[in-house]
Amino acid sequence: MAMEAWLILLRTPGLGPAALRQLISARGSAQQVLQHLRSNKAAADLDDEARRWLDAPDRARIDADLAWLAEPQHQLLGWDDSDYPSLLREIQGAPAALFVAGDASLLWMPQVAIVGSRSASDGGLAITRRFARALTNAGFVITSGMADGIDAAAHRAALDVQGRTLAVLGTGPDLVYPRKHHALAGEIAASGALVSEFPPGTPGKAEHFPRRNRIISGLALGTLVVEASLKSGSLITARYATEQGREVFAIPGSINSPLSRGCHQLIRDGARLTETVDEIIDDLSGLAATLGDRLRLRLHGESAAPAAIAAETPAAGGQRDADYRRLLDALGHEQADLDTLTERTGLDAAALSSMLLLLELDGEVVGARGGRYMRKVHD
Repeated sequence: MAMEAWLILLRTPGLGPAALRQLISARGSAQQVLQHLRSNKAAADLDDEARRWLDAPDRARIDADLAWLAEPQHQLLGWDDSDYPSLLREIQGAPAALFVAGDASLLWMPQVAIVGSRSASDGGLAITRRFARALTNAGFVITSGMADGIDAAAHRAALDVQGRTLAVLGTGPDLVYPRKHHALAGEIAASGALVSEFPPGTPGKAEHFPRRNRIISGLALGTLVVEASLKSGSLITARYATEQGREVFAIPGSINSPLSRGCHQLIRDGARLTETVDEIIDDLSGLAATLGDRLRLRLHGESAAPAAIAAETPAAGGQRDADYRRLLDALGHEQADLDTLTERTGLDAAALSSMLLLLELDGEVVGARGGRYMRKVHD
C-alpha cells in the first residue's frame, strides 16, 4: 500500500515536489499524506481534477506503474526513504521521489556530472572521452543526461572502461530519448542506473529537460562543462550547480568557436578553468571522502532519521536563503516582471531567473505570460 500511495501522489495534478515533500515531512509517510488529502478537501490547494484523481485514481495506470516496479532492479526512492541520495536531499527544489532502473546504490557514490553541446566537435568529444575515462578510473561515477553529443560520449567512455554511469532522464524511466540511444540506455541500466522523477510512461516534453538538469547537478559533487554555446542547456545545469553550492569546471576553447563561448562565460562567472583531470580530482577528493563517510554511516545503521520526518535542509548557505526570502517578499501575490523584481531586490537578472525557475519547480511561484511572476497562494 505504501508504494501505491506514492504512485497516486506523484500522479496527482498540481501537487508539486515542494508541497509533497512538506506533506511527507509533516505526516511521515505517503499513506498518511494520501489519507490526509482525501479527508481534508481544503488541503494543499488542489483543484477539482486533482480531487477526482485522489478519490478515484486510474486503476490501470497505477497497476502499470506497480508492474514496472516489480521488475528486477526497478525501484522508487521516496523522500521518506533512507536510501534517498544524501546530496540530492540538500538542494532547493529536490524531487519528492526518484524512479530508478539499475543499481540505486550508485546514487550515493561520488559523482562528477559531464555535460555539453549536443552538436559537439570532434575535439570536444575526444576531450569528453579522455576526462570521463580518467575520472572513472579515479573512482567517480559519471553522471549526465543521455543527450546527443557530450552526454552520450561521457556515458559511453565510462562504460568502455567498465565504469559506472548514471543517466538522468527527462522522460519516464521506461522511455528512451532520443530513441537512437535505446542500446546505450540498456547498457547504462545493466551496469549503472537510469534515474527519473517522472512516472513510467511520461513522454519527453521541453519543460522536463531543464527540470532534470537540477537533478544531474544535485547528484554530483561537481559539474564539468566541455563545450557549450551561449544558449546551451548545459549552462542551466552549471547554473543549478552554482545555486546548489557545487563545483563547476569549464574547459576553455578557441575564441573563434561558438561552442567555446558558453564555457568562457562560465569561467568569467567564476567556474574553474580546467585543463587537466587532476584539477577536478584534487578539488573533489575531500568532498568524495565526506560522502563516503555518510555512506558508511548509513550502511551501518548509524545515520540520522530521514529528512522526510525532519525539517528540510536549505540548499546551501545563509546568504542564499536570505536572497530567496527577499525575492518572495518582493514578489507578493501580484504579477511582477523581471525588471521590477531586480529593482525591488537588488539582485541581478541572471540570479533572479535561476531562483524563479527553482521556486516555480517547487510550486512556490507561478509564471504568467509576458515573463511575469507571482507567488502561488497556499492554504
